[in-house]
Parts: sequence; structure tokens; C-alpha cells
Amino acid sequence: MKKIGKSTFFIVVAIIALFSFTAVVGLDYAYGDNTKTYIKGVDDIKKGIDIQGGIDATFEPAEDYDGDVSSSQLDAAVQIMKTRLANLGITDNEVYSDSKSNRIIVRFPTQKDEDFDPESAVEELGSMAQLSFYKGTDNTDESKLVLTGADVEKADYDYRQTKDYGNKEWLVDLKLNDSGVTKFANATRELAGTDTPISIWMDDVMISSPTVSSVITDGSAIITGQFTNESAKKLADQINGGALPFKMDTVSVNRISSTLGEGSLEAMVLAAIIAFIFIAIYMIVLYRLPGMVAVIALIGQVAGSIAAVSGWFGFMSGSTLTIPGIAGIILAVGMGVDANIITGERIKEELRSGKSLDSAVRIAYKRAFSAILDGNVTNVIIAVILMGAFGVPSSLFSKILNKTIFFAFGATAEGFVYSFGFTLLAGVILNFVMGVFASRLMVTSLTKFKCFKNRKLYGGNVK
Repeated sequence: MKKIGKSTFFIVVAIIALFSFTAVVGLDYAYGDNTKTYIKGVDDIKKGIDIQGGIDATFEPAEDYDGDVSSSQLDAAVQIMKTRLANLGITDNEVYSDSKSNRIIVRFPTQKDEDFDPESAVEELGSMAQLSFYKGTDNTDESKLVLTGADVEKADYDYRQTKDYGNKEWLVDLKLNDSGVTKFANATRELAGTDTPISIWMDDVMISSPTVSSVITDGSAIITGQFTNESAKKLADQINGGALPFKMDTVSVNRISSTLGEGSLEAMVLAAIIAFIFIAIYMIVLYRLPGMVAVIALIGQVAGSIAAVSGWFGFMSGSTLTIPGIAGIILAVGMGVDANIITGERIKEELRSGKSLDSAVRIAYKRAFSAILDGNVTNVIIAVILMGAFGVPSSLFSKILNKTIFFAFGATAEGFVYSFGFTLLAGVILNFVMGVFASRLMVTSLTKFKCFKNRKLYGGNVK
């Protein structure tokens, strides 16, 4: 506490102000007709179907598919489409099947990205995206099949040099599972040093045919083929998304209107601003100086929630904003208010018991922390479960929970529930950062000023 000086308050306020400004406005650089986004702001937030509307597409098995379509195959196709939508950054979606007509209906919001093409997204959803490796350049001889997509554990894309003296290029990295490691090792052992390549196919299109220079036994493979950043990412996403049990044709594509609408969203934002003003007045009147600090911290928490949704933080991707997601932000802000109320009341109690101002502030924050922690841990658990149960199957929480708790249930990616868990978890974390840590720094710093040593400013008695 001795290290906290008078300047700490102004430093924390400046950081919160700068962070809030960039979280709302963002940072873009325009040159000519091109615009590069360095920091994402409110305008970059992806809105859900309930806010801005989207696309309604219907799929059915292709005409040349002559097999029977079972309900389990339809369910598998539904889950794969959900995963593909998540890989496209669309976490808010509705995907369900109609077993009577063997059709799958997909609804997802349109995106604000200039590069986003709804028609291409729909086409990608219905493609089989079946990855296969063959000895030679003929994919009709099943005896020469080396690997399928089922042998691939994970795919990723990268930009690097593939040979000692070659140029950098975009490529796709593959990590094979146990069955794939053995198959690929046997194939590369057989073809190493020969002119026979291992051709790589996506459906019936050969995308690469590299020759084998050495035996590969570590389960790692590389796909090259004059990729661009976009095409490499698309291929990696397709592989991670899995292959549909059958090719599907698009029956219809329609645009759907929002259930809430931009006008209603603006009304909600205005109502939230008005409510925040009343909360700020209440906190300042009731808790005075700590109340003013609480308002500053709450501004930082709200800005942090916006930043988390938009993708402001470089180490994490954003999330689609839905009505349940907004509810998660509101709930987290309410918890932030509670945290500051608990601390404010503790400061009052310590001052009224006769402790000095510095001791009262130090003890109040220490004792309030346990109560704040208990209340927030419960919400962290809820948020993690929601994100694990309804998030992208490849996400950290989904992997953990699906192996330990939800292994008996199928994968799911219900974006509107995930959005609530995402904003709630982000808000709880920010509550600790802003409502506990930053608030403590600011209040402690203010107690160093002679003009702010009056106990009445903290709700205590004069002594």
C-alpha cells in the first residue's frame, strides 16, 4: 500500500479513459480505398439474428445421392453445420432438421465484414468437404487410399518457409490421430525417394500432390498448393469442421428480418445509459468518494465487456452479440455494482468503529474481497458450463467438459446461449479487474490527498 501514491489515481483513470475510448471508437487506418483495422470498436461487433436479421437456407441431399438418409445422419449433418458456422465466426445460429422431408434448415446473421459473402457461406455449409490422401494422382482406386478426414485430429494454417531455400507461402498443417500416424508412416516409407506423389483431394478436386522426400512418423503433414491467406484458412476450417455424411444441395436461400431490430437496439442502449446515470447518482450520493470511484470502475467494466465482444483483445476472438449476450453484460454490471456496495459499506463500518482512514480502506477491501469472490465464483462456474456445453466443440471449455461431463451427449454450438455465457464470464473477470483492483488503487490513492482526508467523504464520522 505504501507504493500507491497520489499519481496512481490519475494513471488508473487515464488508462480506463483510453481503454474505454478505444473500445467504443476503435482504431482504423485508411489509405486509398482500403481500410485496416488495428483495434476493433462498437461498429465491428457482430450482431445476432435477433438484432439485425440474417440468412435462411434450406438444404436437402443431392439428387445424385442414392442412399437412404437416416435420422442419425441428419443429426450428424446438423452438428457439422453448426461447427462450420462457428469456424466462420458465426456463433449465433439456428440449425435444425426435418426428418420427414430429409431437409436441414439453417439461419444465421449476416456479417459486417466486407469479405463476408453469404452465398459462399451457404455453399460451404452444404459441401461435403471430404479430405482424402491417395498414392499417385488417381482418387478412383480405393486400394491406394492413404488417409481420410477421419484420420486428421486437427488442421491449422500458417505462412512460412517450407524448404531451406524456398520462399514463404501459405500452407495447411495437419496433425494426425493415432490411426492416421500409422497409415501415413507406412505410406511415406513406401514412397520416400520415388517419383510417386501422395495426392491430396478435397472432394473430387486435387489440391496438392507433393512427392515424399523422407519417412514421416510424427503424425504431422503439410498441405501446399499456392494458397492465399483466405483459401488456407478456409481449407483448415473445412477439415476441422468435418465431412458431411452426404453432399447437400441448397433448396432455397432467403433473407430474414430481425426479431428485435436496430431501432429497438438503439432504444435499449439509450435505456441502459439512463439507468447507468441513475446508478451513478445513487452510488455517489450514498457512498460519496468511493461511490465516484465505483462509477469510474463501472465505466471501465462496461467498456471491457464491449471490447470482449468486439474482439478488442488480441489474444481472444470476439463473440456475436445477441439479446441473451446483452443480458449477460447487464447481469455482470449488476454484480459490479454489488461489489462496490459491499466495499463501500465495509469502509463505512470500519470508519465508524474508530479506525483511521488508511486502516479502514485497507481492511475494508481485504474483508470485502472474500464476499465478492464467493458471489462471483458461482457465476464463473455457470458461465464456463454454458460456454462448454453450447460452445464450439474445439474450444478449451468444450474439450474439457465434453471429456469429463458431457461425453454422453452430442456436440452443440447454440450461439445465443454461448453468447450469454461469454459476456457473463468476461463481465465477472472485469469485475475483479475494475471493481476490486482498480477501485482499490484509486480509493487508496485519493486518501493521500490532504483535501480528501475528510472522513465524511467516505461515509464515516468526523474524528
